[in-house]
Amino acid sequence: MTTMHDRDCDPQQVLAGGGEMGALMRAMDWSKTPVGPVETWPQSLRTVLSILLISEQPMFLWWGEELIQFYNDSYMRVVAGRKHPAALGQRGAECWKEAWHLCGPLIDTVFAGGATYVNKGLVHIDRDGFLEECYFSYGFTPVRDETGRVAGVFVVTSETTGHVIGERRLALLRQLSLRTALDRHVADVFCSVEAMLAPSLDLSFALIYEVRDGIAMLVTCAGLARGTAAAPTELTLDDHSRWPIGNVVRSGQEALVEDLDARFGALHDDAWPEPVTRALVLPLTQDAGGSTRTVLVAGLSPCLALNGEYHNFIQLLSRQIADSLSSTLAREQEQQRAAKLAELDRAKTAFFSNVSHEFRTPLTLILGPLADALADREDPLSANQRERFEMARRNSLRLQKLVNTLLVFSRIEAGRVAAHYQPMDLSAVTADLASAFRSLVETA
Repeated sequence: MTTMHDRDCDPQQVLAGGGEMGALMRAMDWSKTPVGPVETWPQSLRTVLSILLISEQPMFLWWGEELIQFYNDSYMRVVAGRKHPAALGQRGAECWKEAWHLCGPLIDTVFAGGATYVNKGLVHIDRDGFLEECYFSYGFTPVRDETGRVAGVFVVTSETTGHVIGERRLALLRQLSLRTALDRHVADVFCSVEAMLAPSLDLSFALIYEVRDGIAMLVTCAGLARGTAAAPTELTLDDHSRWPIGNVVRSGQEALVEDLDARFGALHDDAWPEPVTRALVLPLTQDAGGSTRTVLVAGLSPCLALNGEYHNFIQLLSRQIADSLSSTLAREQEQQRAAKLAELDRAKTAFFSNVSHEFRTPLTLILGPLADALADREDPLSANQRERFEMARRNSLRLQKLVNTLLVFSRIEAGRVAAHYQPMDLSAVTADLASAFRSLVETA
């Protein structure tokens, strides 16, 4: 016959449910841990564990003076990582050595009778073989035993890493777009990229090389000192000892470099505790012939895995830089073309002005003798000669008027004269224009 006492001592009953973690807890020999066998556990511990095991929210419990750990399936999937399953029943300070400088003071607050809550707090934890940049919202709540003494710390948490990093990346892309949109020259874009990426938490460093005549010249350097081993001011495309720029230029494909420590020694990023060991080299823009003209070297954060989201962000960033460079270059070339056209227009205006002045002198010398011949009373012209002389005079006057008009228009284009309009007899002007062709019509 099974008594109530037997059920209270049976791990299958005390730790009922809970999926994978419930099964692990029931199978574990708790007598070999500081919390002792299940039958000695106080009711307060059993009650908290019954809540923890059935909850879909990631929950965690530190119990006793040595802070022995319990957690549920949701916590296992979100937080524990490679620490699981050894983390179950392990001492907290031993399991979370990398984050204990944060957890320790919060736990002390709880054991003093208080409670804490952190919203989207940064925690570096080793759950995949490296110190990962993680963000969590979590609350630490005291758990009291039957005597009223604080015996444990109950933690309810939710990971916000994706949300925090996603917002940060979107903000960077937006700010970079706004800043480069105001740039008038390609050199300004390079400076803007350098200024925006220098404090970036997603890239440990960023270099942009411009390729000309087989030489890669450093035009943007954020996060590293120019001229150092990792940021040489120029590279030949055959030099692969530092960056594989030549391979990227020839293939048009990105390249992942994973041995930065061997190439350059330890590269430390002040923002993160670990040295930078990886970088992604990507093509940015192409010249008119389709060859890669600029290349981005992106130093990867040592605290982030190069997963799909991180890779997509770097590609988005590179495309945005490339678009800014291309649009600014097109605008710069258009401005240069406009300046050349304006210079040609000024040259044309100067030419017309000079030509007009040069034409006026010989026309004056022609018109003078024609007028004298037509006005001569002592040796008058015959009727036929007078008609020819009058036609020559009219055509010369018309040419003089055309020259004067060219001079006026050249002054207008140069901004040295203001136009004054007046009525005119259109029929008289038309008749005068037609008379120039009268002799040609009559002799045809």
